[in-house]
Amino acid sequence: MGLNDEVGRRLRALRTARGLSLSELARRSGVGKGTLSELEGGTRNPTLETLYALTTALNRPLSAVLSDDPPPRGEQHEGAVSGSAVTAVLIERHEDEDAVTDVFRITIAAGATQESAAHVAGTTESLMILSGTAVVGVQDAPRSVGPGMSVCWPADTAHLYSAPHGDVHGILFVRYPAAAL
Repeated sequence: MGLNDEVGRRLRALRTARGLSLSELARRSGVGKGTLSELEGGTRNPTLETLYALTTALNRPLSAVLSDDPPPRGEQHEGAVSGSAVTAVLIERHEDEDAVTDVFRITIAAGATQESAAHVAGTTESLMILSGTAVVGVQDAPRSVGPGMSVCWPADTAHLYSAPHGDVHGILFVRYPAAAL
């Protein structure tokens, strides 16, 4: 089973567990009903922006559609999801009574900018830069960060990722409060 099929199966399971129709999830997420149907059927390649819109509407972390179980410590899932600027591979998912934290190995493409919609209330993101210089954070006050630096911002508001001077590689932590899920 390929990544599209697995994501589609998980997305359908989450939608039905919440008792939502395709139309209702499409309305809540802003994703077209046809697109949602194709995603659930495994016939459409999911983008990072689309998956975030859907998982936010379902009050679930992104890892809920990328993985049934967290990968074993130190191992990474083979599937990568891409947005308009960011490619992300889930490397770990940690869940406790306080929060779910997804850990991604990301690449921000040179010269590209990705605007991300707000995630579930209380969500935060932290990015550690491995190489390159990124401009990231809330849209009205992004910060420039370089190798060895890290930055944290509230992700329950619109935010962005940009790599103005070349590819950027980093580790992204997305922390969703359990109370919001």
